Amino acid sequence: MIKLCGFSASNYYNKVKFVLLEKAIPFEEVHVLFSPPDELLGRSALGKIPFIETDEGVLTESQVIVDYLEAAYPQTPLLPSDPFAAAQQRELITYLEMHIELVARDLYRHAFSGLAISDETRERVHKTLSRNLAGFKRLAHFAPYLGGETFTLADLVAYLHLPIVSMASKVVYGSDIVEEAGIDWKSHGTLIGERPAAQKVVADRKAYLAARKAEAGR
Repeated sequence: MIKLCGFSASNYYNKVKFVLLEKAIPFEEVHVLFSPPDELLGRSALGKIPFIETDEGVLTESQVIVDYLEAAYPQTPLLPSDPFAAAQQRELITYLEMHIELVARDLYRHAFSGLAISDETRERVHKTLSRNLAGFKRLAHFAPYLGGETFTLADLVAYLHLPIVSMASKVVYGSDIVEEAGIDWKSHGTLIGERPAAQKVVADRKAYLAARKAEAGR
């Protein structure tokens, strides 16, 4: 059985978990935090999460993992069978993760932990995010899914990342930079949130955060 290693507050952990649930692949969750002990570095070369343990070995990096799951468990596909159409969905994922979420990450420590943020960082991130969100909007259809009429892996990724980018921008800038780019992420999120796998991921994330908060208050 596949072991999914990481923790439920991580979007990238939840990306893999969402795929496992959508595909009805049996798996076990193993709680692993950032900066694991040295003995875990043999399983995750940089000590990063998520990673999965399989009978064939360990895989790291969420996109590598979900590409493996897509190939190894094709019964419930999350990408189109046409190679070009599948590449278009991976293109959307790349925009979401490299050009939006990774850029917005510079806001997270201030937005969610209250740490200081420089004016230079605020301005740089706002400029880059505005440009990249506009590019993403030109690629995505939202009709009703990102690629058209069919739910794909790109929708799953957008469901996990866009709300956090929105929340961080509201704290740092006082407005939702995603909505300002003309991206109706809330309607899309409501649609994806109807899926049982999405509901399971969200419920587990809330339970994990509540448990950590209770531990911190002791």
